[in-house]
Formats: sequence, structure tokens, C-alpha cells
Amino acid sequence: MKTRIMLVAMLLLAGGLMALRAKTPPDNPEQQIRELEDKVNGAYAANDLPAYFSYYAADFSQWLPEGRSDLPTYQKEWTGFIHGGGRVESASYSDLHIQVGPSSDTAVASYILHVRTRSAKGEVSEEDNQESDVFFKRGGVWRIVFLHYSPAPKKKAQ
Repeated sequence: MKTRIMLVAMLLLAGGLMALRAKTPPDNPEQQIRELEDKVNGAYAANDLPAYFSYYAADFSQWLPEGRSDLPTYQKEWTGFIHGGGRVESASYSDLHIQVGPSSDTAVASYILHVRTRSAKGEVSEEDNQESDVFFKRGGVWRIVFLHYSPAPKKKAQ
């Protein structure tokens, strides 16, 4: 009887530890950034503006082909595009490269983002863009503080 109780207690303890581990974010900053990129780009592809903008820091800035902007400007312009009838039809990334700073509270993720968008007029565009996201970990939470986005060079046909 005691053996059976001990066995049940050990199984419950092991199950509890596994459940706790499943809810605990990975300790590896590179893996955390990899998972965040999946979430950020997933929200972008789904046109989920509240989720998408939740990954950005209040002091965010970016360089786009049109120039530098800040978070309020970006939110206004992108929200206007989506609410005006435009949308992202698909977004996927490749060639992800992550660099983590020595104190593990900064990271840069760079990749090629393939985006298919549809304008409010129904015009479809497909682009490959070079993107770099700079993350700071503040108060235990990673946020994007800077983004650089530019067209990727066209590959020559062989």
C-alpha cells in the first residue's frame, strides 16, 4: 500500500513539474526571440493589429524605404491601410539569423520576409524584404525597439 501511494505521489510530482516546465519560457534568449518572431510575423500575416503592435516598445523607431518613423506614426499608417480595406494575404520568413548581446537582454533578428499584400483597390503585390528587428528585454519582457525594412535585391534568373 505504501509503495502504491509513493508511486502515485511521484507520478503526480513528475506531472506537475512537466506542466510547470511547459508553461515556463525557455531560458535560451535565442529560442525566445525565434518564438517571438513566429508570433510577431504570425500576427502580421493575420492582420491582427492589437496582437501585432503588442510586441513593440513605446519608444520604437524604424527605417522604412520611405524614411524613419516612430510607433504612433507606424500604428496610424498601418491601421489606416488595414481598416481602409487593405490586408496582408501571406507573410513568411526565411534565412533567420539571431544575435544575442553578452548580457542576454538585447538581440537582433534578421531575415528575408516574403509578403503578399492586397490593396483596398484589389491590387496584389508580392515582395521580398530584408528585415532586422532589434529587441530589448525590459522588466523580463522582450519588445521590438527598432526595425529596419528594405527591399531585398532581385535574384537573377539562371
